[in-house]
Amino acid sequence: MNLKRLGIYLNDHLLGSTVGLDLAKRTERENRSNPVGQYLATLVPLIEQDRATLLAVMSALEVRVDPLKVGGAWLTEKLSRLKLNGSLLRYSPLSRLVELEGLCVGSHGRVSLWRSLEKVAPKEPRLARFDFGFLAERADGQLETLQTLRLRATDAAFSDTSVETGEQAPVPTEA
Repeated sequence: MNLKRLGIYLNDHLLGSTVGLDLAKRTERENRSNPVGQYLATLVPLIEQDRATLLAVMSALEVRVDPLKVGGAWLTEKLSRLKLNGSLLRYSPLSRLVELEGLCVGSHGRVSLWRSLEKVAPKEPRLARFDFGFLAERADGQLETLQTLRLRATDAAFSDTSVETGEQAPVPTEA
């Protein structure tokens, strides 16, 4: 097994995990009073667990964390906040939609990571202690819920009631 390429791959996923965790925390804070925030309050600790597992995998394989990628991830997440969302001073329904799309992309990446590691684990004894199948299934279920919330947020983001008209835009209900 090419551990150098695997190390690069794991560091790339650590970068994504860093961005995704920060995004999930920010989106949860902005949506505390609605079903999106309520779901994310349960999801954030699981994303933290996944990130800790990824770091444990890297440690087991003696893969060093690339500080440039982790720092770049932090900067990427902060810069992503500067996007225009149709409202200069307030959180917009479009913000919610775009953030949920980002969380869907991140969850898809976690499913892919765990499936890839599940595939290579039989060739690497140091990975035997990790249940990558379980992690992949869990991430897949999270992705499914995020997709449902994203579709509901789409309706809210593009409804005629909007921040621009001074009316309160609807919030997606039921996860």
